[in-house]
Amino acid sequence: MSDRELDDVDREILHALQEDARGLSSGEIAERTEASSSTVRKRIQRLESEGVLKGYSADIDYQASGYPLRMLLFCTASITERGELIEDVLDIPGVVSVQELVTGEQNLLVTAVGETDDDITPVAQELLDMGLTVADEVLVRSHETTPFDDFSTE
Repeated sequence: MSDRELDDVDREILHALQEDARGLSSGEIAERTEASSSTVRKRIQRLESEGVLKGYSADIDYQASGYPLRMLLFCTASITERGELIEDVLDIPGVVSVQELVTGEQNLLVTAVGETDDDITPVAQELLDMGLTVADEVLVRSHETTPFDDFSTE
Protein backbone atom coordinates (compact mmCIF):
# COMPACT_ATOMS: atom_id res chain seq x y z
CA MET A 1 0.00 0.00 0.00
CA SER A 2 1.20 3.50 -0.81
CA ASP A 3 2.13 6.04 1.83
CA ARG A 4 0.75 8.77 -0.44
CA GLU A 5 -2.24 10.59 1.00
CA LEU A 6 -5.58 10.45 -0.75
CA ASP A 7 -6.68 13.71 -2.34
CA ASP A 8 -10.25 14.93 -2.81
CA VAL A 9 -10.58 13.18 -6.19
CA ASP A 10 -9.43 9.85 -4.73
CA ARG A 11 -11.81 10.18 -1.78
CA GLU A 12 -14.77 11.05 -4.01
CA ILE A 13 -13.99 8.08 -6.26
CA LEU A 14 -13.92 5.77 -3.22
CA HIS A 15 -17.18 7.23 -1.91
CA ALA A 16 -18.89 6.76 -5.28
CA LEU A 17 -17.65 3.17 -5.58
CA GLN A 18 -18.94 2.40 -2.08
CA GLU A 19 -22.36 3.72 -3.08
CA ASP A 20 -22.64 1.78 -6.33
CA ALA A 21 -19.49 0.23 -7.78
CA ARG A 22 -21.41 -1.66 -10.43
CA GLY A 23 -23.88 0.97 -11.52
CA LEU A 24 -21.72 4.08 -11.85
CA SER A 25 -19.64 4.64 -14.96
CA SER A 26 -16.30 6.43 -14.87
CA GLY A 27 -18.09 9.30 -16.65
CA GLU A 28 -20.66 9.59 -13.86
CA ILE A 29 -17.92 9.50 -11.24
CA ALA A 30 -16.00 12.10 -13.27
CA GLU A 31 -18.98 14.46 -13.06
CA ARG A 32 -18.84 14.22 -9.26
CA THR A 33 -15.10 14.81 -9.11
CA GLU A 34 -14.87 17.43 -11.87
CA ALA A 35 -12.14 15.28 -13.41
CA SER A 36 -12.11 13.57 -16.79
CA SER A 37 -13.28 9.99 -17.31
CA SER A 38 -9.75 8.93 -18.20
CA THR A 39 -8.42 10.50 -15.00
CA VAL A 40 -11.02 8.59 -12.98
CA ARG A 41 -10.12 5.31 -14.71
CA LYS A 42 -6.40 5.90 -14.07
CA ARG A 43 -7.07 6.81 -10.44
CA ILE A 44 -9.13 3.66 -9.94
CA GLN A 45 -6.34 1.55 -11.46
CA ARG A 46 -3.78 3.24 -9.19
CA LEU A 47 -5.97 2.78 -6.09
CA GLU A 48 -6.31 -0.91 -6.99
CA SER A 49 -2.57 -1.39 -7.60
CA GLU A 50 -1.70 0.37 -4.32
CA GLY A 51 -4.08 -1.90 -2.40
CA VAL A 52 -6.36 0.94 -1.29
CA LEU A 53 -9.20 -0.43 -3.40
CA LYS A 54 -9.11 -4.16 -2.66
CA GLY A 55 -11.97 -5.30 -4.85
CA TYR A 56 -15.66 -5.22 -5.54
CA SER A 57 -18.29 -7.38 -3.94
CA ALA A 58 -21.99 -8.03 -4.11
CA ASP A 59 -24.17 -6.95 -1.20
CA ILE A 60 -26.30 -10.06 -0.77
CA ASP A 61 -29.46 -10.26 1.29
CA TYR A 62 -28.88 -13.76 2.62
CA GLN A 63 -32.39 -14.00 4.06
CA ALA A 64 -34.00 -13.19 0.70
CA SER A 65 -31.73 -15.74 -0.99
CA GLY A 66 -32.87 -18.56 1.30
CA TYR A 67 -30.27 -18.33 4.08
CA PRO A 68 -32.12 -16.61 6.93
CA LEU A 69 -29.54 -17.24 9.66
CA ARG A 70 -26.59 -14.89 10.08
CA MET A 71 -24.54 -15.81 13.12
CA LEU A 72 -21.69 -13.87 14.66
CA LEU A 73 -19.26 -16.11 16.51
CA PHE A 74 -16.87 -14.33 18.87
CA CYS A 75 -13.76 -16.48 19.16
CA THR A 76 -10.54 -16.48 21.10
CA ALA A 77 -7.30 -17.58 19.44
CA SER A 78 -3.76 -17.32 20.66
CA ILE A 79 -2.41 -13.89 19.78
CA THR A 80 0.48 -15.38 17.83
CA GLU A 81 -1.84 -17.55 15.69
CA ARG A 82 -4.97 -15.44 15.15
CA GLY A 83 -3.76 -13.77 11.94
CA GLU A 84 -2.54 -17.06 10.52
CA LEU A 85 -5.91 -18.74 11.13
CA ILE A 86 -8.00 -16.30 9.09
CA GLU A 87 -7.60 -18.05 5.72
CA ASP A 88 -8.41 -21.44 7.28
CA VAL A 89 -11.52 -20.01 8.95
CA LEU A 90 -12.64 -18.50 5.63
CA ASP A 91 -12.39 -21.98 4.07
CA ILE A 92 -15.10 -23.33 6.41
CA PRO A 93 -18.37 -23.81 4.50
CA GLY A 94 -20.89 -21.17 5.56
CA VAL A 95 -18.31 -18.63 6.76
CA VAL A 96 -18.62 -15.33 4.87
CA SER A 97 -16.23 -13.10 6.83
CA VAL A 98 -13.60 -13.01 9.55
CA GLN A 99 -12.46 -9.92 11.41
CA GLU A 100 -9.30 -9.81 13.49
CA LEU A 101 -9.97 -7.89 16.71
CA VAL A 102 -7.00 -6.32 18.46
CA THR A 103 -8.49 -5.57 21.87
CA GLY A 104 -10.24 -7.81 24.33
CA GLU A 105 -10.07 -11.52 24.94
CA GLN A 106 -12.26 -12.35 21.95
CA ASN A 107 -9.97 -11.61 19.03
CA LEU A 108 -11.69 -13.12 15.98
CA LEU A 109 -15.22 -12.30 14.84
CA VAL A 110 -16.53 -14.93 12.44
CA THR A 111 -19.72 -14.40 10.43
CA ALA A 112 -21.51 -17.47 9.12
CA VAL A 113 -24.76 -17.83 7.22
CA GLY A 114 -27.06 -20.79 6.84
CA GLU A 115 -30.54 -22.05 6.24
CA THR A 116 -30.99 -23.77 9.62
CA ASP A 117 -29.17 -24.34 12.90
CA ASP A 118 -27.81 -27.51 11.31
CA ASP A 119 -25.83 -25.30 8.91
CA ILE A 120 -24.32 -23.14 11.65
CA THR A 121 -23.47 -25.84 14.21
CA PRO A 122 -20.76 -27.45 12.03
CA VAL A 123 -19.10 -24.03 11.65
CA ALA A 124 -18.78 -23.72 15.42
CA GLN A 125 -17.50 -27.29 15.65
CA GLU A 126 -14.83 -26.66 13.00
CA LEU A 127 -13.71 -23.54 14.87
CA LEU A 128 -13.38 -25.63 18.03
CA ASP A 129 -11.48 -28.31 16.10
CA MET A 130 -9.03 -25.60 14.96
CA GLY A 131 -8.25 -24.84 18.61
CA LEU A 132 -10.35 -21.70 18.85
CA THR A 133 -12.63 -21.00 21.78
CA VAL A 134 -16.11 -19.87 20.78
CA ALA A 135 -16.88 -17.40 23.56
CA ASP A 136 -20.22 -16.10 22.31
CA GLU A 137 -22.71 -16.55 19.46
CA VAL A 138 -25.10 -13.83 18.32
CA LEU A 139 -27.92 -14.25 15.83
CA VAL A 140 -28.25 -11.16 13.60
CA ARG A 141 -31.64 -9.96 12.39
CA SER A 142 -30.43 -7.34 9.91
CA HIS A 143 -27.20 -5.85 8.65
CA GLU A 144 -27.00 -2.54 6.80
CA THR A 145 -24.00 -0.53 5.62
CA THR A 146 -23.35 2.97 4.37
CA PRO A 147 -20.42 4.59 2.58
CA PHE A 148 -17.76 6.12 4.83
CA ASP A 149 -18.58 9.84 4.97
CA ASP A 150 -14.97 11.05 5.13
CA PHE A 151 -14.53 9.93 1.52
CA SER A 152 -17.20 12.36 0.37
CA THR A 153 -16.00 15.86 -0.48
CA GLU A 154 -19.51 17.29 -0.58
